[in-house]
Amino acid sequence: MPDINKVVDDEIVLHRIAQARSGDKNDVSDITVFLATAELFERVEPLLTRERVAEHMAPLAAGRIDRYVLPTVWGVKFVLHDALGGGGSSSLRGDNLGKSMAAALLQMTVPGVPEKLAQASHTYYGPKDSSR
Repeated sequence: MPDINKVVDDEIVLHRIAQARSGDKNDVSDITVFLATAELFERVEPLLTRERVAEHMAPLAAGRIDRYVLPTVWGVKFVLHDALGGGGSSSLRGDNLGKSMAAALLQMTVPGVPEKLAQASHTYYGPKDSSR
C-alpha cells in the first residue's frame, strides 16, 4: 500500500502546487498565491511566511511585506512595499513591473508537502499533453 504521507523530495517548487496573481500600484506590488485544495492550503499556508517571502524576493523587494490569509479562497496575499524601483514613472524595469512578481514568487520552494497531496493540485503535472 502506498504511503500517502510520503514527502515529495525535500522541497517542492510552489508553481507545482499553486497559482498566483499579482499587480502593482506605484512602488507597491501585491501577490496572491492560491492553493488548489483545502488540504494543500492547510499544509502550505503556514510555510508562506513574510520572512520566507522576503528572503526569496530580496533581489526585487526592499521594503516591508504585509501578509493576509484568505481562507475562503485558499489564498495568501502579500503586499510588497518598495518593490518596483520607484513605480512606473521612475523605474528602469520593464513595462510589466508588478505583473511578473507572481511568477517570481512561484519559484520559491516549500518543504514537507506529501506527494499525494501535491498530486491533487491541477498544476502538479503541468500542461496536459497527449502522452498521458
